[in-house]
Amino acid sequence: MKGKPRRLVWRAARTAAAVALVVVPFGYAITEVHRDVWMGAGCGLAIGVGIGLRGGPQAGSWMGILIGSMVGISTALIAGATPWNSVSLLVAPNLALAVGMHDGLRETSFSRYRGMSRETVILSVLIGLGLSPAWVASDSLRFVLVPLLCTPWIALMAGLLSHRREGWQDTRPPWLLVVSAALSFALLLFLIVQGQAVWLSTPWTVPALQYAGLRALVLVTAPAAAFLLGRVAITWLQPRLGVYGRLADYLRIMWVPIGGFAVGYLMIIVLFAGFYGMLERFSPGAFADAAVGIKEWLFFAFFTGLAQDYATTAPVSDGARLLVGTHLILSAGWVVVLFAAVMSFVGPKLNRIARRHAEEEP
Repeated sequence: MKGKPRRLVWRAARTAAAVALVVVPFGYAITEVHRDVWMGAGCGLAIGVGIGLRGGPQAGSWMGILIGSMVGISTALIAGATPWNSVSLLVAPNLALAVGMHDGLRETSFSRYRGMSRETVILSVLIGLGLSPAWVASDSLRFVLVPLLCTPWIALMAGLLSHRREGWQDTRPPWLLVVSAALSFALLLFLIVQGQAVWLSTPWTVPALQYAGLRALVLVTAPAAAFLLGRVAITWLQPRLGVYGRLADYLRIMWVPIGGFAVGYLMIIVLFAGFYGMLERFSPGAFADAAVGIKEWLFFAFFTGLAQDYATTAPVSDGARLLVGTHLILSAGWVVVLFAAVMSFVGPKLNRIARRHAEEEP
């Protein structure tokens, strides 16, 4: 694998890893139901990787991570925090959120119903792929079919909420989109009523219709709010997150000095952990409530280097206090000396990067 395919695979893997790192812990913090976490992670990964690959090598990755993480968190939050078992109420707001965030990007802002519909179809397919683990676990095709069923009326709603925006060119939506949206919304309402009736074991009665009406109201208002929120959020965040694309240049320069600092700091911790343990071995009682074992001394040395107390262990004897003081002075000295050395080494390189970025600005 060479050239462009290799770069695309690396970009997809990097985006997927970053999204999973955000969404999976957040999902398990909400719920212990594995399926809900899988749905959040799946939707986040599918949307993040899809948008990341379609964007540029710099902004595409960061925007894919941001949008994928927000869609994944929203999916896990709705799936885990609500008692409802409705796929349409899970899919519709998240699809609208993804469309709104994609529409808010300067590079992909839409001006016609055709572009909005095309992008909604692509994102609905990605969400369907993200929900495939839930489909396999529950053996229900609704997890794949509902995103496609939501596509027409989400696209219509997004266009109606955008037609007064500067640059929008269509004066009215295409009749085919209106008819498709009406049919898809009616079918979704039918599925909601039918599912609610089965859940209440009282088919097509007043309680079932009341619950279905409430869900229908949520089905209308939640996607509209999610679309507007996503578009406003990404419009505000995009210029402020552009700095992360430039941060990679600085990190490439600073990677070696940062690694050198970490190695030296760890060596100091290991060295003084041995000193502390040896002092307590030959002079019992030098430390109050001292634990036995190198692991405890490593933790004690780590927190001492940060000038933080560690549990109940504390220096008692003069020798222990002298050793802790020496450790603190050496740790602080290591930071100062290495910082001065690093700045003298990387300063000219950082200045060259700053000048190049200044020349690239319009």
